[in-house]
Amino acid sequence: MAAAGDKKELTEKIRNRALELGFQKVGFADVRTATRDKARLEEWLKLGYSATMSWMSGRKSERGDIQEYFPEARSVISVGMNYFHGEAAGEMKISNYAWGDDYHDVVKERLWKLLKFVQENRPGVHGVACVDTSPVMEKAWAQRAGLGWIGKHTNLISRDFGSWLFLGELILDCDLEFDAPFEEDLCGTCTACIDACPTGAIVDDYLLDASRCISYLTIEHRGDLPHEYENQLHGWIYGCDVCQEVCPWNEKFAAESDEEAFAPREEIVERTGDSWRYLSKDDYQKLFKGSAVKRTKYEGLTRNVAANS
Repeated sequence: MAAAGDKKELTEKIRNRALELGFQKVGFADVRTATRDKARLEEWLKLGYSATMSWMSGRKSERGDIQEYFPEARSVISVGMNYFHGEAAGEMKISNYAWGDDYHDVVKERLWKLLKFVQENRPGVHGVACVDTSPVMEKAWAQRAGLGWIGKHTNLISRDFGSWLFLGELILDCDLEFDAPFEEDLCGTCTACIDACPTGAIVDDYLLDASRCISYLTIEHRGDLPHEYENQLHGWIYGCDVCQEVCPWNEKFAAESDEEAFAPREEIVERTGDSWRYLSKDDYQKLFKGSAVKRTKYEGLTRNVAANS
């Protein structure tokens, strides 16, 4: 087992390297700190709020216990990368996070580089790099690592970048110096996100019904939109930023990202309503090559455009 001084030195080296790699937030958590989240996940699933996202329940035991996912896990490095480039506008809107390159590729590539750095400094260490496609409760780990708190809209909010952060984790089989968890709830009595949600998807403080959420409906839902929501997308054709746009923490602290990979593609943000309506499959494939928007597929995107026409 590494001495305390060695752990501290390695932790600070990792922190500095993570910042050099372009992460704005980095924190360290002990895998043994997970307690209440498994029960909260179970309750959310029982309420049916995961809608058709069967993978949430299919791997719930791993989500609830990170050592079921990676049995050797001892430390979790949680990182955040600012992606904000302004608020969506126009007749047909795409969520801010999908204006540039696919964050899954960008964040995971940097995490693998961070793992390589760890292994160069501590040979024999093994790890797993995770983004939101992994069965890991990333917002809960980010809070445990001190990055911020989970707001009433269920997104992680930080003091310095608001909630415009992509999250990722590097799970390691070695001990590090751990940061204090973020214990404060700085939402207070504010209900701006709940009040502004166009479809009432935030059914209670810190509780989201995905089946009502415009982001879920425009991205994950397959086939025809549910009848009650087919005219309720409010201009959104991929994702929705409303609950983030009205958050006072975002209004005050949002800072434009300097990550080139997330810079808006002009052909996406400047496209007009009419050109979206006549989007061909070839145009779709060219326009969204290497983009997160490919998640909804051509059929899903054109369905969303039609619902806003």
